[in-house]
Amino acid sequence: MQHIEADIEQLQMKVAFQEDTIEELNKALIKQQKQLELLEFQLSHVINKVKEIEVPSGDSPQVEPPPPHY
Repeated sequence: MQHIEADIEQLQMKVAFQEDTIEELNKALIKQQKQLELLEFQLSHVINKVKEIEVPSGDSPQVEPPPPHY
């Protein structure tokens, strides 16, 4: 009977350890998800800013002529 009680205590300790581990992993996952969402927002903002930048093409009349010494 004592052997069974010892086994039950061991199992209870393992379950408690696993519950703590699962809780820590869950906290880490939540933190990473928040970081990912922030990075996605920042990346979207950067992409929008880059799209707003007008890059003149070689055929555009707005392109400056080459300097006189050219």
